[in-house]
Amino acid sequence: MTTPMVEAIQIHKSFGHVEVLRGVDLVVQPGEVACVIGPSGSGKSTFLRCINHLETIDAGTMRVNGKLIGYREAGGKLHELRESEVAAQRRDIGMVFQRFNLFPHMTALENVMEAPRTVRRLPKKQAREQAMALLSRVGLADRCDNYPSQLSGGQQQRVAIARALAMEPRLMLFDEPTSALDPELVGEVLDVMRELAASGMTMVVVTHEMGFAREVGDKLVFMDEGVVVEAGNPREVLSSPRHERTQAFLSKVL
Repeated sequence: MTTPMVEAIQIHKSFGHVEVLRGVDLVVQPGEVACVIGPSGSGKSTFLRCINHLETIDAGTMRVNGKLIGYREAGGKLHELRESEVAAQRRDIGMVFQRFNLFPHMTALENVMEAPRTVRRLPKKQAREQAMALLSRVGLADRCDNYPSQLSGGQQQRVAIARALAMEPRLMLFDEPTSALDPELVGEVLDVMRELAASGMTMVVVTHEMGFAREVGDKLVFMDEGVVVEAGNPREVLSSPRHERTQAFLSKVL
């Protein structure tokens, strides 16, 4: 049996009196692309942020590549790790947000070089070569010296993907990566994500792009009100959803 890349067991999370996640289970195997869909407020983004401990969990366990994330087990109890230990765990987990979060005072090349230089202590020449290779991979080698303000939204998001890949993660998380883009720019970002999936990268993608989920996803997870309502093969879930709530949601978005 291979170790799952992501193993979430009964994840609970509340903000104040609002219970956002109410026992979410998900297993993603190495090389799989899991797409998470659902209405706004269903807990999709919160769950994604729990995978790399950007949000702490109130109950349940989260493992990435077999290791507890954010906690260590001792004496039958979970103890939260120090921030430096959590940061070390996050090196294996790349994340791409709705908003590109690029450093505005750095060029595309400098944005991609920054983490390998500061976190992995890569020599400048090596970091530059790696960054240029990644910018080429996302089709932006010719824009390496441009600042974010000189790039379109789609180009900025592709730089953000290259930046996440620069840490050589084993898992990539995407939080609605195309939702902030003009419709004509969505395709260029999805093309990069398709190439990533084809290369064998394990991905968890919160998305509204049903065509991408159908074409690229190995698993489709429909969430509503903090629980997984339905999960399965994307083609099967999208064409013949079993649950009434899934049917109602898909009737509005397909």
